Amino acid sequence: MNISEKYMNRCLELARLGMGDVAPNPMVGCVIVHEGKIIGEGFHQRYGEAHAEVNAINSVKNKDLLKESTLYVSLEPCAHYGKTPPCSDLIIEHQIPHVVVGSGDPFAKVAGRGIGKMQKAGIKVEVGILEKECIELNRRFFTFHEKKRPFVILKWAQSFDGFLDADRSEADFGQPTWISNELSRRQVHRQRAEEAAILIGTNTAIKDNPSLTVRDWSGKQPVRLVLDRQKRLPDNMNLKDGSVRTVVFTSYNNSDVNNLEFVKLDFGQSIPQQILDWLYQNELQSVIVEGGRQLLQDFIDQELWDEAYVFTGQVNFGSGVNAPKLFKQPISTDYLDKNLLQVFTNKD
Repeated sequence: MNISEKYMNRCLELARLGMGDVAPNPMVGCVIVHEGKIIGEGFHQRYGEAHAEVNAINSVKNKDLLKESTLYVSLEPCAHYGKTPPCSDLIIEHQIPHVVVGSGDPFAKVAGRGIGKMQKAGIKVEVGILEKECIELNRRFFTFHEKKRPFVILKWAQSFDGFLDADRSEADFGQPTWISNELSRRQVHRQRAEEAAILIGTNTAIKDNPSLTVRDWSGKQPVRLVLDRQKRLPDNMNLKDGSVRTVVFTSYNNSDVNNLEFVKLDFGQSIPQQILDWLYQNELQSVIVEGGRQLLQDFIDQELWDEAYVFTGQVNFGSGVNAPKLFKQPISTDYLDKNLLQVFTNKD
């Protein structure tokens, strides 16, 4: 590891501290180095507030040292006026002579403009230090701007013999059939706190009556999304309690009420694509698809997914609702107590 990679790694460590708080902005970390010593550092802490470069520069006690320093930042400094002024202008103002950038910014209002502006001002700019790692950290942000859709995470729990659910009569509806353990559930709630939205289908909503909220972890509540083509969902279900912004995708015209929004879809067209289009238009950069089976399989079959988290419990159902078919090899396998967690990616 060379010196530039060492400081860029520190930028990435700082950037991760903004997880769950900065979207739709990216997570960014910044380090300022003078004669081999870090004299300032910062990260983007909350959406709408100061960017990483601003916090790093503000943390430097002796501003005169900035004229002799190198600024490391995990993402290209912005060049436009948004919620805050351009960071590239601030760097130029303080006459920082050398800037090392992890990756360029895919956002159309930046996309090379920040780098170009600094170079035009006479600053030496290096780009591409730990670029792969910097892009991976902000894969939601990059997917959103490059593919014009949110980052899609599939998640389900299946029995040891490959079923999402046992055969149940209506008398058994209203509570989920637990497959995973307590540790697995905490992992799920942690993931919910890090993503913008969470989606389920009609049958899952009716059978399990889930809340889809963050309870076993601290963090923001994702926007709850549910399909209800034929108005089958009762008004007394947890998803309609008004506690969290909830969107119902349906084939009917409905009036929004009590933190509950209705969005009309054409059910003769691709449902996953229409939902992703709506999420993109509403600047929601990621979504967890939790079921049911057909909804998950539709996302898989239409290649509209990026990561999948599959929990396998130690129970056998013998029969029931089959788990989706995902023809990929896992990139990682972990054990959460006695449950198996396999992670898949849709990269080539």
